[in-house]
Amino acid sequence: MPIRIAIVDDNINLLRSISQNLSNFEEVTIVFKAMNGQDAVSLAGTEHPEVILMDIEMPEMDGIEATRIIKTKFPDIKIIMVTVFDRDDKIFEAIKAGASGYLMKDEKPSRIVAAIEEAIEGGAPMSPTIALKTLQMLRQQVVVGETVVQNIESVSSPEVFNLSKREFEILEKIAEGITYQQIGDKLFISAKTVRKHIEHIYEKLQVHTRFDAVKIGQQNHWF
Repeated sequence: MPIRIAIVDDNINLLRSISQNLSNFEEVTIVFKAMNGQDAVSLAGTEHPEVILMDIEMPEMDGIEATRIIKTKFPDIKIIMVTVFDRDDKIFEAIKAGASGYLMKDEKPSRIVAAIEEAIEGGAPMSPTIALKTLQMLRQQVVVGETVVQNIESVSSPEVFNLSKREFEILEKIAEGITYQQIGDKLFISAKTVRKHIEHIYEKLQVHTRFDAVKIGQQNHWF
């Protein structure tokens, strides 16, 4: 079953563009579109999307306030901010409001679909620039234990994590930011099988998101 999504943006051209681009992916189906936060709150209760792509600056009610209300009323709905703002204060406010992820509007459609899938799995998808800013904010507040850093940096081979050849191939595809269906097509396996392999990858790497899995690979120069 495709993932039920909604798109909220006050720019009619961007709303139309994102809708058209995502409609080409069978992994998702658009259940509603809205141009302000107030309409998003109302429609969320009647259309029951699984994921909402939410703009920030909008009339009547902005995306952060809409996110806060929707997460209070419907905590199971995942909300990904899709915006042009990469300011620290907006990122922090969105996270506090309950956003599950934060993407820039210039992301490729395939990356947006991958982020939707990641959010459904309980992950926190972010554009690279946003992830870096988030890490910088965390570093200002939290001192990372030396032991943890050494454990991450001392591992240099996928075999140490017991990754199979197929799992490593899928991890490489994850790093490309493509969808489960596209990974399956490239490796001649079903999307369902891809999901199962990714579950095993997360378990072996002891992570919960694509970002964290790819980060371990990058730190160890696997790709």
